[in-house]
Amino acid sequence: MKLINELQDQGVLTAVAVATDVVVQPSSERLKAEIEQLIEERKSNEFPTPEIKDAVRNLLKTGGFKPSGRNKPASEYLAQAAREGRFPYINNLVDINNLISLRTGLPISLLDKDAIGESLRLRFGREGERYVFNSSGQEIELRGLICACNGERDEPLGNAVKDSMTGKIKENTTDVAAIIYAPSGGELARVAREQIQVFADLLREEGKASSVQTFDG
Repeated sequence: MKLINELQDQGVLTAVAVATDVVVQPSSERLKAEIEQLIEERKSNEFPTPEIKDAVRNLLKTGGFKPSGRNKPASEYLAQAAREGRFPYINNLVDINNLISLRTGLPISLLDKDAIGESLRLRFGREGERYVFNSSGQEIELRGLICACNGERDEPLGNAVKDSMTGKIKENTTDVAAIIYAPSGGELARVAREQIQVFADLLREEGKASSVQTFDG
């Protein structure tokens, strides 16, 4: 899959893992134990740290989006859920996603590759763009928000706040793309590049992927 990052000169980095022939199933006891251990660690300290929180929010402000209230980064929702004892367990693939996000403080999209096609485009949401993000039909306005799009149709599918229903993985999903959003410079860029390799390993081990490709830009 080809990555077209139109926001590189805006300081936006994405670290991507594309996995084929995955199996969507309940998480293994080993994966659950790893998540539970991290949840306990996060309960005892402030996370994301103010530095990580500010860096991620500033990243989302790059195009004029306001990442606060219901539109705060997905990574902040996860950390809050961990502190409050309501961390969501969904399936092995989503749980891997949430583990890496809770570990790093970085927001991540996990999308069905069939929805993306052969190229992934990163751009700001445009005036009037929106998509449905849950089964209740609720929508998020995308103007100014960093969006992961189908490269051919230029259709927004995911972002650092809420992924679309079209892009989300389903029970019959076989190929996925994980997209870590990070500032292009400094420590968080290094963390994103490092953790996408961990994500790839977990997609092989827990997701049973036959192959995983990683890249960033």
